[in-house]
Amino acid sequence: MKLILRYALFFIPLLSLAQLKSPSEFLGYELGTQFTRHHEVVDYYQYLAEAEPQRMTLIEYGKTNERRPLLLATISTKENMQNLDNIREEHMKALNGEGSPDKAIVWLSYNVHGNESVSTEASMQTIYDLFTSKSSYLENTVVLMDPCINPDGRDRYVNWYNQFKNSPNQVDPNSKEHHENWWSGRSNHYMFDLNRDWAWLTQVESQQRLKQFNKWLPHVHVDFHEQGVDNPYYFAPAAEPFHEVITDFQREFQETIGKNHAKYFDENGWFYFTKEVFDLLYPSYGDTYPTYNGGIGMTYEQGGGGRAGLGITTSIGDTLTLKDRISHHLTTGLSTVEVASKNVSKLNDEFKKFYLNKNFKYKSYVLNGNPDKLEVLASLLDKHEIKYQAGTNSTVKGYSYTTGKTGSLKSTNQSLVISSNQPKSTLVKVLFEPMAKLSDSVTYDITAWSLPYAYGLDAIASESNFNGSSAAPKKPELKNIDANKYAYLADWNSMKDAQFLAELLRNKVRVRYAHKPFTLDGISHERGTLIITKSDNKQLKNFNDILNTASVNHSKELISTNTGFVESGKDFGSGYVDVIQNLNIAVLSGEPTSTLRFGEIWNFFEQQLDYPISVLDEDYFARVDLAKYDILILPDGRGYNSFLTTYNKEKIKDWVKRGGKLIAMGGAIDGITASDKDFALKEKEIKKDSSNTIESFEISEREQIKSAITGAIFKATVDNTNPLAYGYSDTYFTLKLGSSSYKYLENGSAVYLSKGNNVPVSGFAGSEAKKKIAETLIFGTEEMGRGQVIYMVDNPLFRGFWENGKLFFANALFMVN
Repeated sequence: MKLILRYALFFIPLLSLAQLKSPSEFLGYELGTQFTRHHEVVDYYQYLAEAEPQRMTLIEYGKTNERRPLLLATISTKENMQNLDNIREEHMKALNGEGSPDKAIVWLSYNVHGNESVSTEASMQTIYDLFTSKSSYLENTVVLMDPCINPDGRDRYVNWYNQFKNSPNQVDPNSKEHHENWWSGRSNHYMFDLNRDWAWLTQVESQQRLKQFNKWLPHVHVDFHEQGVDNPYYFAPAAEPFHEVITDFQREFQETIGKNHAKYFDENGWFYFTKEVFDLLYPSYGDTYPTYNGGIGMTYEQGGGGRAGLGITTSIGDTLTLKDRISHHLTTGLSTVEVASKNVSKLNDEFKKFYLNKNFKYKSYVLNGNPDKLEVLASLLDKHEIKYQAGTNSTVKGYSYTTGKTGSLKSTNQSLVISSNQPKSTLVKVLFEPMAKLSDSVTYDITAWSLPYAYGLDAIASESNFNGSSAAPKKPELKNIDANKYAYLADWNSMKDAQFLAELLRNKVRVRYAHKPFTLDGISHERGTLIITKSDNKQLKNFNDILNTASVNHSKELISTNTGFVESGKDFGSGYVDVIQNLNIAVLSGEPTSTLRFGEIWNFFEQQLDYPISVLDEDYFARVDLAKYDILILPDGRGYNSFLTTYNKEKIKDWVKRGGKLIAMGGAIDGITASDKDFALKEKEIKKDSSNTIESFEISEREQIKSAITGAIFKATVDNTNPLAYGYSDTYFTLKLGSSSYKYLENGSAVYLSKGNNVPVSGFAGSEAKKKIAETLIFGTEEMGRGQVIYMVDNPLFRGFWENGKLFFANALFMVN
C-alpha cells in the first residue's frame, strides 16, 4: 500500500505537467505560424494562472488608451510563491542597507515596440518552459513577466499584417505584407515610443508599469526588441558610452550573461554581436532606467521587426521565419534566468552595495522658479519615489545652471530641495546632473536631459549637503472669487495657465490678454496676462461657477479688480488688449510628417492642454477647405518635398494671406520656405572646405560626428516682447536635436542663439555643427498678408518631457495674433 502511494505521489507532478497546455496546444496553431492577437495572449496567461495557481500570480496593472489590459505575471516555485511578500520585503530592505535576501529577482519585458512582434510570442513559450523543462531555475528565482508593454501598437501591427499577408505568407520582401503604412505598429496610441519614456512617464502605460516596477526593483531586467531584417542577434554587453554611475559589477555581469547566451548560440550556429550600437547613457530606456535603479538592465535585439512578417528573404538569400525569431528570444530569455539563478548571492550582495550612500560630487540640488513648474516636477519625482523637501530661508552656493558658473541662490519654503543622500541617489544624479560625462561621442540617443533645464527652473547643484525642511514646498492658498468684480486677472507663465485658459474657452468664456505690461491696484502685470471681464460674459448665466471651477482645477489664483482703468500701461479697452478667439485648429498627418512628432502634438492637445483639434491627412488634404480653420500645424517630417506640390503650397500661402496662422515645425520649415520669396526665413549656409584630402573609410565614418548634434542643450536669448515668448524671461534653454539652421528674422526673432552661445551647456555638438548654428533662429514669427507664419526650428514638445517649451506652443496658438 505504501509503495502504491509513493508511486501515486511521484506521478502527480508529472500528470500536472502533462496537463499543462503549451502555447501551440492552447491557441490551436503551432506557435510561429500565425501572429497571436493580444486578447488571445491574455487568454493564455489567464489559463496558466488558473492551471498553476500555486506557482503563478497574474495581475492587470492597468489599461492602455484603447482599453487593452496590461498584465504582469509573477512565477516561481510553490514554496517561493507562498512566501512572496516576505521575499519582496527582504529584497527591498537592501535600499536601506538591510535584509538577508536569498532569491534572485528577474523581470522580462516584451513588445515595448508593437511591430517588434516576436517577443510577445516568445514570452508565451518562455513562461511555459519555465513551468516545465526549466522549472529548476525557479528554485531560488522569482521571475516577473510583462508579456506586452504596448498592446495597442502590437494589435495595430498584427491586425494590419493579417489583413495584407498573402495566403500562404509571401517571403518576397517587396510584397505588401512587408511594408507597413505610415502609422506603423511601433508606437502606442499617441504615437509615442514607450522605450524612451521610462524616465519621463508621459504615457499611461509607463506610469502604470512603473508603480509595479518600483515595488520590485529587479536584479535583472531585459527589454526584448527587434532590429533590421539583415542584422544578427544583439545581446549584452552593451556598447560605449556607459554612464559613469554604472558599477564595475553591472558591467561585468552583462558580460557574464552575454557569454552564457553565446554558448547556446554557438551550439546552434546562430550569428550574434555584442558591444556595438546600443549604449547605456540616455536614462529613459528599458535597459538604462533599471540599471540606474541598481539592476542589470539589458536590451536584446532580434533581426526582423515589422518587415519580417511570418517569413522574409534576407539580402543573402536566407529565409528568416517567425519561428526562428521566437527560438532566439526564447533562448536568451531562459539563459538570463539561468544565469541569475546561478548567481543569487552575488546579485543580492551587489544590489545592496549599489544602494550604499554614494560619494557623488553634488550632494544637493536646490531649485527655484514658477510654482506651477515646481509642482509638475515634484509630481514626476513622486512617481519615481525620489524624496524631496522644501527649502529654508538660506543661501545656497554651487554650480549655477543659469550661468554655467559658480553662483548662489536664495532658498525659501517654496524651493524644491533634492538630496543625493537617499536610496534613489544614482537616479537623482543622472536626472539632475548639469552635464553627463561622455566616454564616446557616438551615441544612440540624446546626450543631455538635465531636469532643471527641461523644466525652466533656476537651480544650484551644491557640493554640500543642504538640509531642507521636512515638508514639501508650500503652495499658495486659493482665495474665493468675489462675484461682483469688474474683471479677474490671471498671470501667464506656465503650462498650467494654458490649461486654465483652455478650460475657459471650452466653456465659451471670453478671455482677453494684454500685449503691454500694466499696473493696477498697485500690482504689476506682465505681457500675456489674462483678463476675464464680467461684461464680456454676461451671456453666461453660470459664469462665476465656470470661473471658480477652472480656478480650482488648475490651482489658479485670480486677482479681482473693480476697474479697467490702469495706473500705468494700457487700459482694458485699448487696442493693446486682444480677445482670445475660440480657435479651430488643424494638424497635418500622414507621410510628410514624422509619426513621433505628430504624436507629440496629438498628445499635447488631448492629454495636456485638453483642447480639440482636427487631424487632416495628407492623402485628402488637397480637398479640404482651409477656410474652416484658424490654425494649421505642420509637424516635423522628411516628406514635405513630395507633399508640397505647387497646388498645396499655393493653397496654404493663400489661406495664410487671408488671415490664417501657420505653425511650421522642424523639417516642415524647409519644405514650406525653400526657394520661395514669399517667406522671409532663409536657411543659413556654411561654406564647405574645398581641400582635396583623402581619409580612410573608418576615419571618415567617425568624422561625420563633427556635423552632428546628438540632443544637446543650448542657452538661447528670448525677446519676450514678442507674443510668441510671453511668460518667459530673457533666456531659454533649448534642446537642439540637429544642426538645421536659419538666419534671424528681421522683426520676428522671438528666441535665437546670440553671438557666442553656439556651445552647448550640456550634451555633445560637433565642431562643424557648432559653426553652422551660430547666431541662428530657434522660434520666430512672420507676417504674411493678414496672417502669420510661426517657425519652430527646435521642438518644444520633444517626447512630452521638455516642460519649459510647452508655453511657447501655447503662445503660438493663443498669443500670436
